[in-house]
Amino acid sequence: MPTFRAVAQLSSLRAAGEQLHLTHSAISQQIRLLEEQIGFPVFDRRGRRVVLNEAGIALLRVVEQALSQLDEGVRMAGAIAHGEAQLLRLTVLPSFAQHWLLPRMHMWRQEHPTLTMEIHTSLKAMDLKRDGYHAALRQGRGPWRGLTATKLLDSPLLVVCAPSFATRLKGCNALDLLHEPLLGTRARWEAWFAKAGHDCRVTPTTVFNDMGIMLQAAERGLGIGLGREMLVRDALHEGRLVQLFPEVLLDANSDTFWLVYPPELADWAPLCALQNWLIRELNEAGAANKPDGVWGDA
Repeated sequence: MPTFRAVAQLSSLRAAGEQLHLTHSAISQQIRLLEEQIGFPVFDRRGRRVVLNEAGIALLRVVEQALSQLDEGVRMAGAIAHGEAQLLRLTVLPSFAQHWLLPRMHMWRQEHPTLTMEIHTSLKAMDLKRDGYHAALRQGRGPWRGLTATKLLDSPLLVVCAPSFATRLKGCNALDLLHEPLLGTRARWEAWFAKAGHDCRVTPTTVFNDMGIMLQAAERGLGIGLGREMLVRDALHEGRLVQLFPEVLLDANSDTFWLVYPPELADWAPLCALQNWLIRELNEAGAANKPDGVWGDA
């Protein structure tokens, strides 16, 4: 099967032989034996080139998945053999790492002192198997092909600003915000105003590609933002941000968070530990730290 995959990817027996350190005749013999065993051809011969036929294309999809699982199994076994099984590689959104995960890393280390976590931050969804990550935090609805997904929580958007802004705007109504510097995308703000009962056009002053940076701008008094609840809960609890209105915006297509991982790692102890810890801290600890109300509530 590795020979079949190499020939299929390179469309050349000779190039596959060079990649696998086998002779041209050895590669040719393995492909011939494969086709004899399965009972049908998987390549069309076109001069010196070999090209997958429709049956070969269907077979390649299954073979690539199976070999990927075998490669991961060998990698995991090698890590255990070399004492590296306690390294957990995780890729997450920068905003989640900055505003939620890092402030809680000391609690993780207290519970799992021998388990090292390697954290990679990116706005791009990484290919876990190709890039060697054990798990990722993903946002939205999915599905994520070839991965198992565990729901962590729904995290709505709240209207937040610095205390200095809140003091000046105490007693204002939603439409008054149209005259203030709004941080974030037009679509989200217009959806929030609609939720508050107002159909209006919004022109934000600044749009960010990362919510973590937007929340920093809000804390510095540069404007009013729509912040994700789990990312602003610490700032609300510590008084660095204030929630202005009780209306929240929740979209199942974008505001649900998941832990995703290859299915073969579902019973791996370090991953189970991470999953249980995230679920507990995001839900139980988060509920305990929610603010009592919004600015101006009795």
